[in-house]
Order: sequence, then structure tokens, then C-alpha cells
Amino acid sequence: MGAITYDIEIPSSIPAAKMYKAVVLDADTLIPKIMPQAIKNVEILEGDGGVGTIKLISFGEGSQYKSVKHHVDAIDTENLTHSYSIVEGDALMGGLESITYHVKIVPTEDGGCICKNRSIYQTKGDVEITEEKIKEGKEKALAMFKAIEAYLHAHPDA
Repeated sequence: MGAITYDIEIPSSIPAAKMYKAVVLDADTLIPKIMPQAIKNVEILEGDGGVGTIKLISFGEGSQYKSVKHHVDAIDTENLTHSYSIVEGDALMGGLESITYHVKIVPTEDGGCICKNRSIYQTKGDVEITEEKIKEGKEKALAMFKAIEAYLHAHPDA
């Protein structure tokens, strides 16, 4: 089993605390609302939303995948960090044990923020993940982040 890690940093003019609230705390309801083609709904199977919570994420019609189980590994509202893992579902493509995401929203001097996201793909056996799949993952993360950012600009009281 191996691990493939990639990092992405996305700047935003949205204040860090507001972006964290949208990307982490409100994501289960916000993303299906603004991107129903990507995520149809999120259902808590176990837990209260905090560490240890297991969620079932059902993808929308625009996705090639049906659903995944998502485990909340860590959440720190003070330091604006969140870690979670995809532990089951067709998005693991049969060759992955899990995908872990570490998200940190960092305030910038201009009042905006930078969303730092580290993705760790744990492969089964000697399975290799192509550069194309990694690029696809980065593009989806960027699109989701930009959609949330646009929503926050359009709805300043959100």
C-alpha cells in the first residue's frame, strides 16, 4: 500500500472565518443547494457532526460516482482546520483504501483567505493513481470552492 499526496492552495477575497463556516460547518446543506449536480445530499449516519461522525454523501446526476462514506477525523473551529476521510464508496475506484483531506483556511492581510487543501490517496497494493485522476480531483475541488465563494459574494449575509 502506498500514499500519493497533493496540495492545492486557493486564494479568496472572503474573510477566513466566513469561508470556513461555508466550506466546513455549513457544507452539508450549502453544497447540495448551490451545486446539486455535484452533491445531491448529505446524511449523517452516525455521530453529531463532530469528530467520529460518519456521513453518506450522495452525488448528483453530474457525477460519475453514486455515493461515499465520509468520516470526520478532526475539526478545529478556532484554528480553522478540518480533516476527513472517504472510507467507502465507488469514488475509491476499487484501487484506493481511502482518501484523506486536510483543509486549513488561513487569513490573509487583505482581509481574505487562502484555502489550503492536502489530499492523501491511500492505494491498495501496488495500484497507481494517474496524473489525470489527480488533476481531475484538483479541478473538482477548485470548482466547488469557487462556487461557494461566488455564493458568498452574492449572499453577503450567508
